[in-house]
Amino acid sequence: MTQNSSPDSTTKPSRLDSVDILRGIVMVLMALDHVRDFFHADALLFDPLDLSQTSVPLYFTRWITHFCAPVFVFLAGTGAFLSASRGKTIPELSRFLWTRGLMLVIFELTIVEFGWKFNFGSFWAVQVIWAIGVSMICLAALIHLRIRTIAIVGIIMIAGHNLLDGIKPEAFGNFSLLWKILHVSEPTQLTPDIDFWPIYPLIPWIGVMAAGYAFGTILLKEARQRRKILLQLGLGMTAAFIILRAVNIYGDLIPWSEQKDTVLSILSFLNTTKYPPSLDYLLMTLGPSIVLLAVFDKGMGRAGNFFMVYGRVPMFYYIIHLYFIHSLAVVAGALQGYDYRIFFNLMFVFPKGFGFSLPVVYLIWMGVVLALYPVCTWYGELKRRRKDAWMSYI
Repeated sequence: MTQNSSPDSTTKPSRLDSVDILRGIVMVLMALDHVRDFFHADALLFDPLDLSQTSVPLYFTRWITHFCAPVFVFLAGTGAFLSASRGKTIPELSRFLWTRGLMLVIFELTIVEFGWKFNFGSFWAVQVIWAIGVSMICLAALIHLRIRTIAIVGIIMIAGHNLLDGIKPEAFGNFSLLWKILHVSEPTQLTPDIDFWPIYPLIPWIGVMAAGYAFGTILLKEARQRRKILLQLGLGMTAAFIILRAVNIYGDLIPWSEQKDTVLSILSFLNTTKYPPSLDYLLMTLGPSIVLLAVFDKGMGRAGNFFMVYGRVPMFYYIIHLYFIHSLAVVAGALQGYDYRIFFNLMFVFPKGFGFSLPVVYLIWMGVVLALYPVCTWYGELKRRRKDAWMSYI
């Protein structure tokens, strides 16, 4: 291990509120996407990003939640770096990362999977918690390298993985599933009775977490210098997205195109690929998010305190919000006269007559977020008062 492979443990900075505020905002936005999945009347009919069928409000209801997964994964890497800066040694941090990563993979396949379906059926899909878990296991090995090397690895994986877009799983024969897990978001039949879908392919997400870890070095700098660098970096990444997307040669699996009017052309420009996350997609989401970190570094007052409640208990919030939203869907379906047992499944098989308008979806979303505020406050205070080792995992 090299001398500069970890932050200076003597620094021990206080927890950065800006990181918790940003994480809290994306956690709240994530609930909007999941409420839409479970409750919107058109959720089963078409993709809200389908320009031939969507409306502008519906499009942006889905689009704004694109920021959630990249920020969540990126800040997980940053949080790992800051843990080391507060006193964890590299061996201690490495052990924590691979054990927590393994725990998250198990959670994805059990608690999270059940929360989506309320059953353990024949269709298994792994999403963001899976991606974070495997990325943490990989980061557990990467942190033994120099910070600069970790940054280079992350950037190469983010910027270069679109060069692999032309490689199809079939090219690997019996190992096609491995390529789907690494880079192509496609379902596969594991057995005659089980279908498996790695919705979040791993290569770019491992890169995002590695980049997030290296990014933590910026947050240790003096406040004024830190804000300047954050602003420059965030604006630079956002500008890179605009230029790269405008050139339309590299950076996304699906080029944008001119539509019948300016508004639809803008929507096409912003409609970047999430599965797997393209270079354009990650620049589009992480660039503005880093700008927001610079803004939040000065504080947000009471609004900031509100979002910090969710941002400081992200895994706890993720699990309970999923179960709460799905339970509400079961109740709503029963009240609309459907057999409640139909809703013990993925939302894709809900009755086509079920659901509400977009304004009602927004009301349900706000109700969900506010209802979870007291329990997240309670758990956050519990984590602050108690230092049980298991609590650092949830």
